[in-house]
Amino acid sequence: MKKYWQIIKNYKVSLIIIPLLVLITVLCETAQPMFMTRIVDEGVMQGNLPVITRVGIYMVLISIVGLAVSILNVYISSYTSIGFGTDLRKFLFSKIQELSFTEIDQFSSASLVTRLTNDITKIQQVIMMGLRMMLQAHLMLILTLFFVIRINSELVQILAISIPVLAVSLYFILRSGLPYFIKVQQKLDQLNEVMRENLINIRVVKSFVREDFETRKFEKSSEELRDLVTQASNIVISAFPVLQLMMNFSILAVLWLGGRKVIGNDLQVGELISVVNYLAQVLMSLMMLFMIIMTIARASASSERILEVLNQEPSLTNTPEGLLNKYEVSRGEIVFDHVYFRYHGGEEDVLKDITFHTRPGEKIAVVGATGSAKTSMVQLIPRLYDISAEQITIDGVEIKDYNLDELHHGVEMVLQKNVLFSGTVIENIRLGKEDATMEEVIEAAKAADAHDFILALPDGYNTML
Repeated sequence: MKKYWQIIKNYKVSLIIIPLLVLITVLCETAQPMFMTRIVDEGVMQGNLPVITRVGIYMVLISIVGLAVSILNVYISSYTSIGFGTDLRKFLFSKIQELSFTEIDQFSSASLVTRLTNDITKIQQVIMMGLRMMLQAHLMLILTLFFVIRINSELVQILAISIPVLAVSLYFILRSGLPYFIKVQQKLDQLNEVMRENLINIRVVKSFVREDFETRKFEKSSEELRDLVTQASNIVISAFPVLQLMMNFSILAVLWLGGRKVIGNDLQVGELISVVNYLAQVLMSLMMLFMIIMTIARASASSERILEVLNQEPSLTNTPEGLLNKYEVSRGEIVFDHVYFRYHGGEEDVLKDITFHTRPGEKIAVVGATGSAKTSMVQLIPRLYDISAEQITIDGVEIKDYNLDELHHGVEMVLQKNVLFSGTVIENIRLGKEDATMEEVIEAAKAADAHDFILALPDGYNTML
């Protein structure tokens, strides 16, 4: 919760205002049955039309106040919950940027996308429902019981029996459903992974006429997700009949006991009607509480996945020497000194005892079979991965002693697979140097033999990609 509090504390004003608005709304709602009692007992039963008119006007005015306050509460709680979701998404995205390739590989990109979207949306829904309904449900339940006790304390005994029975039933239902919620999110990860692979490799799929195979793979993953969601939903939905059954029994018990008291002149008709109305409010508050608990149960699985990323310590960080930022990459002399490397979780080294010396201005070709870790070896130079043993130096300085920002700026890479980002052509070219002048951009495009076809685009270098 400390991670979330860093964000939610930015909305302190809303957290102070919303409970006050909820209290006013609940008071307006729970006061209505008491006015109904007066209309029936003092107006209808005694044929007093002025009382009916006067109390009816009070009810309408209070309803208008409750409606206005409720609308204001919806606006503020929506602003708070959506703002929280937006801030949490930024926080999580920034954390992902800090992770090394090792952690990215560990989580998988499809899973991280799900956490940034679907999982955060569920947390956002909990905040929204908590601000709108959780306080309202608790306050309504407390005030309703207070008014029922005020009318007739014996009738509260019925609720004292039914509410604990309901609470225990809902606990066991939600407890059995929680494992399914976690599995649903994991299956959603798998479905996203299938979609991502297909969309990225769509040219390969079509070239090898594998559309049917990919469709079957997607359908299988989608159906597995459907089955899990169905199982989880069936467990959760079973709580509503239990809730309805208990409340119906409670209403029947109140009518039976209250009816006897009315016949014995120990209770007025209007008071019995009010108690039944309060029972309806109890039912509403319990349903709201159940919806909130259900949402929290589903979101708890998402929260665990989000916190798993937020609590992940990056394996690649600046060393104490690197934090001093004393060194700059200047000449580009690279030395691999008996370097060993293995991937996170790997049982064997993919690079063993690699030793070579590259002098400034020297060109070296690294040749090897597919999968022989040529790319991995190059990615060790800017310290995108950490070596397992021995050392790599640039200009005589061990790469771990460089500040990571300086090291990444000092080592330029041309990747074997190019990716274009949303934006203009010029923004993509400036990706490695934000302050590059137009002359530098054109020079780089000419060096890549791209200048002529860029000029042929509708808006040249300002064409949106």
